[in-house]
Amino acid sequence: MQQLSQPKTLPAFQYLIAIEPLGLLYGSTGRFLSPENLVGRSGTQFPPSAATLSGLLAAHYSDRPNHLQDLQLAGAFWAWSENPQNFYVPTPFNYLVQQGEIVDRLVHNGDQWHSEKTVSKVDRETWIAIQDWENPTQTHSNPWEYLPHLHPRLRQDERRVAVDEEQGSLFLENAIQMHPEACLVYLSNTAIEDGWYRFGGEGHLVSVRCLSIAAETLEMLRQPVGSSFALITSAVWGSNRLSYRQPLSLENKDQQIWDVKALLTERPTPFRYRFGNRKDENNQDVHQPHQPKLLSRGRYAVPAGSVYVLSHELLAWQDWELDWFPKEGVSLKRWGCGLALPLSIA
Repeated sequence: MQQLSQPKTLPAFQYLIAIEPLGLLYGSTGRFLSPENLVGRSGTQFPPSAATLSGLLAAHYSDRPNHLQDLQLAGAFWAWSENPQNFYVPTPFNYLVQQGEIVDRLVHNGDQWHSEKTVSKVDRETWIAIQDWENPTQTHSNPWEYLPHLHPRLRQDERRVAVDEEQGSLFLENAIQMHPEACLVYLSNTAIEDGWYRFGGEGHLVSVRCLSIAAETLEMLRQPVGSSFALITSAVWGSNRLSYRQPLSLENKDQQIWDVKALLTERPTPFRYRFGNRKDENNQDVHQPHQPKLLSRGRYAVPAGSVYVLSHELLAWQDWELDWFPKEGVSLKRWGCGLALPLSIA
């Protein structure tokens, strides 16, 4: 088992960044319409990942790139705009939710997960307030809705509809309408000035506020996660080529760092982000107009809400080794991968 002494980490979170859309936000483009995909929702992804906020910070500090050398972000979460400190995080999967109320909890007894009640159908994609993390009783659904816009697929060389029997000629672009009293929330160790910024691939305007994280939340983030914990952001583990359900040793790629007794999770989620403009060997920008941005390797991530039960205890997420996370230029811990909080009830 890898020792946890002298961890190599990034500076801890200090700031809470609240983002309020000034109008609509755009999610991912849906896949092309076909008889098998008539709703066009299979390619959507929202809210924007921490890597999207990283792009906003990179543009803001373009004249001071060294200022972001130790950048660390996490999210996305959301909150009501009047109280961003009590932001909402994904509900751990061991909580059984019906009509917004937690009716029971799954507990691991050494052999399997079980509950005292028989619950046939549970709510998905729910959130709990960070201040209720220790003993939540209620959950909240997504404070946004999709507004699809139908678009034709154009030819590359002229503004005419491209006729493609395999892909089809139409696709849905999914705009996102946030609740007017809600905002997206991210954690950061780097401050940014309040103001209006362009955010996301479509460059829609948002209002950004940067606040100090509440003392109670900072104390929660500093607590060791112990032997049972839940992820509040998706986690990418493994090597640069393969994804796994837990970290691997750098010395022995087949050796797992954690001794996992139980894992409660769901199907993996896609994980990919934009690197930004193309650079030459001297790190000079050589990006051409209308040229696509560089993309990271496509990965699969353990979804937020997954619950781990280990045979040993771990320190707080902030003190986890950078080497536990895959690297693509920087450690993926930069984007807050696998941010975890203790969950003693598991």
